[in-house]
Order: sequence, then structure tokens, then C-alpha cells
Amino acid sequence: MSESIKPGRVAVIDIGKTNAKVVVIDTGSGEEIAGEKRTNPVLRNGPYPHYDVEMLWDFILSALWRFGQKPGFDAISITTHGASAALLDENGDLALPVLDYEHIYPEPVQEAYRGIRPDFAETGSPQLPAGLNLGAQIHFQKEAFPDDFSRVRSIVTYPQYWAGRLTGVLATETTSLGCHTDLWNPRRKGFSSLVKRLDIAHLMSPVRSAFDVLGTIRPSLAQETGLSPHMPVYCGIHDSNASLLPHLLRRDGDFSVVSTGTWVVNFAIGGTADTLDPARDTLLNVDALGRPVPSSRFMGGREYEMLAQQLEPAKEDEIETALGKVIAKGMMLLPSIVSGSGPFPEKTACWRSDENATAAERHAAAALYLALMTEFSLSLIGRKGPILVEGPFASNALYLKALAGFAETEVTAVEGSTGTSAGAALLTGIKPLAGRERHFTLHDIPGLVSYRDVWRSCLA
Repeated sequence: MSESIKPGRVAVIDIGKTNAKVVVIDTGSGEEIAGEKRTNPVLRNGPYPHYDVEMLWDFILSALWRFGQKPGFDAISITTHGASAALLDENGDLALPVLDYEHIYPEPVQEAYRGIRPDFAETGSPQLPAGLNLGAQIHFQKEAFPDDFSRVRSIVTYPQYWAGRLTGVLATETTSLGCHTDLWNPRRKGFSSLVKRLDIAHLMSPVRSAFDVLGTIRPSLAQETGLSPHMPVYCGIHDSNASLLPHLLRRDGDFSVVSTGTWVVNFAIGGTADTLDPARDTLLNVDALGRPVPSSRFMGGREYEMLAQQLEPAKEDEIETALGKVIAKGMMLLPSIVSGSGPFPEKTACWRSDENATAAERHAAAALYLALMTEFSLSLIGRKGPILVEGPFASNALYLKALAGFAETEVTAVEGSTGTSAGAALLTGIKPLAGRERHFTLHDIPGLVSYRDVWRSCLA
């Protein structure tokens, strides 16, 4: 397919930390017209916890085979979670398993890494726990497994690992390099000093644009899947940046995007880059156009899952009714449910004024908690203008109303096939379509600003 001809349908490989999916997006309507999803478990065997890339590969090829028959597609694009890379040997196979970024290394290894990682001023990347700094992963793999590491000939970022398996072309890309890896200098748009300190400059695969066609699908895979040998495969993009991309292409002025999933990642277009606080999980991300973007994060999706497991079930109308009581008596949940990251990494979660609370009240307070964490994280990056919410939280009306009240601005929930998959589809050159939008204003729930102020005062 000529690059000048825009595809009618795009197959998107979307590997999240919790789930993986393959979808087909109709570029005329922006809708997902086919899709398959599965969990993405971490394997505990081998040298360390790692992703089951062979299971994912079989899942991907099976879905591409089925969707190639019906409904069909004209191009393949890729998006994955960040904080991951693949270390490849001379044959292009894994020299070491793809490390789970939540694995915690021995303290001597962590201390040694702290001694070599660049300053926040250089990378815009805060020091994060476990392997959330990709540089820490590579340092651990090099120090703990020197024989295996000696076989490494190429390092590729995670979306490009899958693109490489499809095309045979190896690459890295700036949205994955620029998401708190310690490996990238976003202002200079090049590798950081850490790459030299780790002596891996010769291993880093060429940096390509997310919009590049890396190549066509390998002939053996074309035969295996029944796809055209001319099927183009695009370089790929970090998932939160995929969510940001449609708005960068459609909107002018200042705005913020809240990309929700396992992580809640906030981007402030027009925000403040010079006063970021690395101790509060603020950072510079790099967008698909290569520009630094003030960002903040907390593990909101994971926290929601943990809360859901702890709380007794309650009906949606009961939770809505309980909200007024929760605000009136000042019942609230204080952070952090997941410690070690987010705006309050050293805090331990606790309830306040929750005596004899019903299940519905706890659910209401949990929604308020997630909205408060989002609003506070946005305030740390100097957000301006409206707030756009994507992903699973875009369907949580109580969270959206609360966020509008806490932030004292309009919040827009963008639903449908927006987010990571649709953003990745835009790499093929198609124009972004407006998703289904719902608008929430600060007038929906009284008393939220005072509630926010009390919550913040409890954390001062």
C-alpha cells in the first residue's frame, strides 16, 4: 500500500500492563469494528518476573489472522505500556526476558543505580520505585546477568519490539524513550548521559518517528497469517501518548488530558515545565511530535481495583444518593492506596470520619478520592483550560462530576474508540474524529471545593 493512500481500516496491537487487545478501527467512523482481549499475566519463573511475550505473540498472530479474513484491514499500528524494553541477541531473539517493571531489585543494586542516574533537570524523569525508570532495569540486567547481557546486540523500546517481530526492522521511539526512562533528554531531543554511563550507546536501536512505516510484514508471517506481504507496519507509540495524540491534532490552546488505565497519566498542554517536583511523580513526557509535555501520574486504575476488592458491593443509585452524606460529614479516604508513586508516595491510606459508613458511602468516598488525586496531580503541572478524560474513568459519572467541582473547570469525558487504540491508529496519517463527549461542570455537586480544601489540609 502506498504511504500516500490512507488506510480504510487499521489493526491496532494494544499491550497494556493489565490487559492486551487487538482491535480493528474503521477510519471513516472511528469505531472499533472488531476486537479481542485477554489478560496480560506476569510469569514468575526464570531469572526474574517477566512478561509472557510468546503467549502475547500467539494471541496477536491469531487475532491478525482472524481479522484479516473479516473484517479485513490495510495497516498495522502498535501501542504498549511504558517502562519496558527488549534486549535482543544477534539473531533478534531475546537475550533476557522482558522484565516486569514492578520487580524490586536488591538494595545494593538500587543504591548503585542511584549513584549513576542523571539529575531530574537533565531528563525530566523522577526517581521511581522498582523498574519504573527503564534505565534501572537495564542497569539491573547488566549487573545481575553479565553473561546474558554480553549477548545483547540491540535494545528496542517495547512497542518497537512488536513492530520488529512483525517486520524485522529494529527501532526505538521518543514517546517510549521519554516516559521517565532516565535515558532521554527531552529538551535536547537526544539520549541522556546515562546511556554513556551504562555503555549501551552502541546497543540502542535507531530512533524513529512514531509515524514512520518501519516496513511491511515479514514474508513468513504473511504466509502464516494470510495477510498481504505488502501490509505496512507503523513504528508504534507509548500508550498514554497515544491517548494524547488525537487532542494534539484536533485542539488549539491550553488543555489537559487525563489518560486512565492501570495508571492515571495527566498531560498539561500549556502547563508548567520549570517547577515540576520529582518527589511527587511529576515529569516531562515526550509527545508523538517529539515535544516535552509536563505530566503527572498516580496508579489510579490499580487503586480502584484494590478498593473494589475491599468494599462490599453497592448499587449505582445508592452510591449517588450517599454522596451528599459523605460530603456533609467529611468522610474521606486519604492517600495513598498504592505507595511509592503518585503525588503522596510516602503516605499510607486511611479513612477519616467513616464511623458506621455504609458500603454505598465508601464507594462514593472512593470516587471522590480518585477525583481528588487526579485534580491534585493536575495542579502540580500547572494545568490550564478544560480537562479531557479518557479510558475506563470516562464512564464513571460520579468521578467526572467530582473532578469538575474540585478543579473548578469543565470536564469532558471522551468515550468510544478514543484513547490508546484510536491514537495509535492515527499514526497511519488518518484524521482524528471526535469521540462521543459528555460535559460536566462544577455546578453539579455542591460543597466539593470545601471538601477538597479539607482533604488537602489533612495532607499538609
